[in-house]
Amino acid sequence: MPINQPSNQIKLTNVSLVRMKKGKKRFEVACYQNKVQDWRSGVEKDIDEVLQIPQVFLNVSKGQVAPNEDLQKAFGSTDTDKIILEILQKGEIQLSEKERQAKNSQIQAEVLQIISTKCINPKTKKRYPPTMIQKTLAELKVNIVATKPAKTQALEAIRLLVKEQVIPIVRAKMKVKITLESKDAKKLKETLTPLLGEIESEDTGKFWEVVSLIDPVNYRELMEIIGKHKSGQLEVLDMAVVDEGEN
Repeated sequence: MPINQPSNQIKLTNVSLVRMKKGKKRFEVACYQNKVQDWRSGVEKDIDEVLQIPQVFLNVSKGQVAPNEDLQKAFGSTDTDKIILEILQKGEIQLSEKERQAKNSQIQAEVLQIISTKCINPKTKKRYPPTMIQKTLAELKVNIVATKPAKTQALEAIRLLVKEQVIPIVRAKMKVKITLESKDAKKLKETLTPLLGEIESEDTGKFWEVVSLIDPVNYRELMEIIGKHKSGQLEVLDMAVVDEGEN
């Protein structure tokens, strides 16, 4: 059953599709661009601002509306409103070419910024600008994609950059403050020492307090060790330490 579109309606080529495969059928709903994520995150609460056409399709571009018998078989219901909500929430978002390019640019910028923030040149103690990071990743043939979280891709890229050393690069240190009862600190000293890195200050009394520059990869292990003691506290003072002369 084709959809008769008035001439002033937004063309179907500009919609965002959300698809869901249920049984042996694929179902689609037509949405306004950039609105589905807003709906899922709760930013947009008006369904009319999300849907271009309040209908379930087998193929939006061909205007093929899903028959009730297909809906009943796949969803156990012919309630279009409920089925649309399920597809919106659980379906796979199909980005238009324009959206895909915008998403790729956004993710790439985020990845480069994360790497720039978390890494330094060990010789100069300065951060690399995102443009330098981008050029180096291109040399390593690293492709940033829109389908994976920026943080995940950034951490993977950092591991490769540190390993290959196309440019001199290391993870910037994380400044932390650890507080423990001295009796507990004495028992843990052998375990903690290899993880602490460069100690900036240390006070010992009833409580052992130390401010240290640690390798970020050791943070989780330190957190697990300190967290087992009631007196233990691990406070992050600075996520990425560089020298004070950084421009």
